[in-house]
Amino acid sequence: MVRPGSGAPADPPPRRYVVYGAGAIGGTIAARLHRAGHDVVVIARGAHLDAIAADGLEYTDPGGTRRIPLPAVSHPGQLRWRQGDVVILAVKTQDTWAALADLGPAAGPETPVACAQNGIENERLCTRFFENVYGLYVLVSAAHLEAGVVTAYQGPGQAVLDVGRYPGGVDEFARALAGDLSAAGFSSRPVAEIMRWKSAKLLANLANGIEAAWGTGICEGSLYRLARQEGEACLAKAGIGFVSPSAERRRRHGLVSTMTIRGQRIPGGSTWQTVARGHAATEADFLNGEIVLLGRLHGVPTPVNTALQRIVADMAAAGARPGTVPLTVYQDLCRAYETAADAPPR
Repeated sequence: MVRPGSGAPADPPPRRYVVYGAGAIGGTIAARLHRAGHDVVVIARGAHLDAIAADGLEYTDPGGTRRIPLPAVSHPGQLRWRQGDVVILAVKTQDTWAALADLGPAAGPETPVACAQNGIENERLCTRFFENVYGLYVLVSAAHLEAGVVTAYQGPGQAVLDVGRYPGGVDEFARALAGDLSAAGFSSRPVAEIMRWKSAKLLANLANGIEAAWGTGICEGSLYRLARQEGEACLAKAGIGFVSPSAERRRRHGLVSTMTIRGQRIPGGSTWQTVARGHAATEADFLNGEIVLLGRLHGVPTPVNTALQRIVADMAAAGARPGTVPLTVYQDLCRAYETAADAPPR
């Protein structure tokens, strides 16, 4: 673009960040980008939208509590979209399709969309509607359990939001987004193989259903080991690469340490929080359920992830509280599937 009569390239339009989904992750991103001086608007729903619209977002991190005056709307069609807009998609995966059905016609296909979500399905869904899709590798400890309130349990520079173009590569926008996120208090870098990192996060998130059913203290035990074995086998059979646990540990080194807020640690992860809020649908269908899908497509048995997907779905449908599935169910699953895993092949 050239300024009339100048003969010189025009400055690029200022970025406005449209954060679609202002829960734990989206709310943290929106609050920190706003505090860093960016133009930010959020798309939210229900009582959470009403609270933000009336009083701003109550955002707490280790530095204290602030009211963040964020413009908020319920639908992307209520915004006047303009060049320079960037979407941070932060709804749970079970809500992505409905969000895209509204977002696509309003924003236009050239608008960059960055997926700050668990799982590996969101970027693929976005590419049906948008030309410029980016993945975010998210390691952010935050909670949203009350309308209008988000709490982050990491200080500046500790939460990770790496950026890469989907399905692979790094471009000028990825570098710019990583720069904005870094300046807003995240540890962010451009990463060419972003989906390998998101696939590794998927494997870690197979513990989410365990945490929702039985609590944080048990979520990395024997059942998770069995679920992860299934997940690694399915990803390998499907030809989906993922970074090694040692690479993830190196990325986390010195970062992602969680602190207490008002003497309390984060109560639970994303699936735990969804169940705690009483929602009828959860992301388990796109975490454990992703492994079940890949197993069925590629002939890999996935009994542990199948059981976890069903348990979380039953909890959500019944309105059960997190951590209320009897421990005997966990023990029975471990015994059954450890025996099956140890059995010699026929």
